[in-house]
Amino acid sequence: MNWLWMLVGTYLLYATAMVALHPRIIYPFGPDAFDNPAFRQEVVSDRDVALAVAEGNDDLAILFFMGNGGALAYFTYSLTVHQDASRTVVGMEYPGGGGIPGKPSEMRLKADALAAYDWLAAQHDGPIAVHGFSLGTGLAIHVAASREVEAIMLDAPYTTLCELMTKGSYLPACYMPGVQKWRSVDDIPALSAPVLIQHGAADQLIPINYGERLASIMEEAGLTVTFHAIDEATHNNLPGQPGYADRINAFLAGL
Repeated sequence: MNWLWMLVGTYLLYATAMVALHPRIIYPFGPDAFDNPAFRQEVVSDRDVALAVAEGNDDLAILFFMGNGGALAYFTYSLTVHQDASRTVVGMEYPGGGGIPGKPSEMRLKADALAAYDWLAAQHDGPIAVHGFSLGTGLAIHVAASREVEAIMLDAPYTTLCELMTKGSYLPACYMPGVQKWRSVDDIPALSAPVLIQHGAADQLIPINYGERLASIMEEAGLTVTFHAIDEATHNNLPGQPGYADRINAFLAGL
């Protein structure tokens, strides 16, 4: 029986190590600073939330939440869609990435996202829509559950991030204390705005069945959901696929 106790002890040691190390896996943020001349930098609220702001002429403003690349420099395709449509677009920069000081966590990023919305709402007279990619879909959904938004756009979303952790680590991550769980499904009952989801059929990081399940749960909650499965699109090249911008523009035009 000694071997069994050794096995159990090794597994518990592994679990403890993963709890300590998992933020590095969730937030492998890149260092590249965002220096697009079309955007100005703002640091807002007493939380010192860093924002990149490009003014537009359209009544609709977009609050954008990037993926766990953690630097807006990697998400120009998504930002350009809104710039090209003359929308005001505000990208929230994440602490720990893109040269922004600080340490990311689920609690901090969600609080920062609400502060970013509140700043934008005070600056912009028209409606606000949220747009999230990958990790940022959890922020977009959280903001939409807590504030008034015109629309919710989600690229490669998940139901709960801890499910993906479970699959990758062979640990019951959703039930482990100390794990940042990112449970987007918990915010769904508070949503009311129409939803657009785009998900790559060849996405290996967040498989498309996660987006399909999220869409199904949203529809069961009474939300209007437009879902697009993008053939051959992977996780990282989804925004660069043909029709990506057209689907966003058509969705927003139909509000």
